[in-house]
Amino acid sequence: MQMIIFLAFINFFSNQTILKDTKLYELRIYHCEPGKLPDLINRFKNHTMKLFEKHGMTNVGYWIPTSPDSNSLYYVLSYPDLAHRDSSWKHFGNDEEWKKVRASSEANGKIVSSVESIYMDPEDFTPAIKGSKSKPERVFELRTYTILPGKYSDIETRFRDHTMKIFKSHGMTNIAYWKTHEKDPSATPRLIYLLAHASERAAKKSFDDFRVDPAWVAVRDASEKNGKIVDNIKSVFLKPLEFSAYK
Repeated sequence: MQMIIFLAFINFFSNQTILKDTKLYELRIYHCEPGKLPDLINRFKNHTMKLFEKHGMTNVGYWIPTSPDSNSLYYVLSYPDLAHRDSSWKHFGNDEEWKKVRASSEANGKIVSSVESIYMDPEDFTPAIKGSKSKPERVFELRTYTILPGKYSDIETRFRDHTMKIFKSHGMTNIAYWKTHEKDPSATPRLIYLLAHASERAAKKSFDDFRVDPAWVAVRDASEKNGKIVDNIKSVFLKPLEFSAYK
């Protein structure tokens, strides 16, 4: 009897479909007025994150660039869908507590000079986006690929079937992969992804080794037999803030 129950248990779980992450993600980049980044960080730490959660937004991760001359904050939120995103931000903007926090924090001048917002869908091959921490803390790398027209499915196939595994073999940690929503619906989406490294030096060595790896060279050449896939790549190294779910 116990064996029958055990087999039924195994059969039940083996037939379950892995649920796809259907949430909408948003990458937001805040460029601060000179000298105001610490004020923005404190506002998020002490107030904004809690208010986001109050209005149904999920804090995914918070980082600042490792470059000493940077004055920006990068963060990712998630929502059930676009309608929930718009509703959450509307209620957040009208929240009396938020209005008081903003006014108080800006008593000595404006904090944010401009905001970039990018909507993103998780790729089906992304690891689960649920936060992770490591000691010592890791350095993160946000990489944005601008893809040539008609080539997006090729980059997805290359990452899904090959690149992520080769990254891992060279000591890089795959954190998350997203496909962007472009403002122009006819434009090719971008691939945005996040890696973790032990350090920037470790990242450089990993990529130097990756680029000459025969396995990668063979994959790249085979995938580009009908032409290039990637137009350009932007990379930003980030360090996690103390309240980030990813560290």
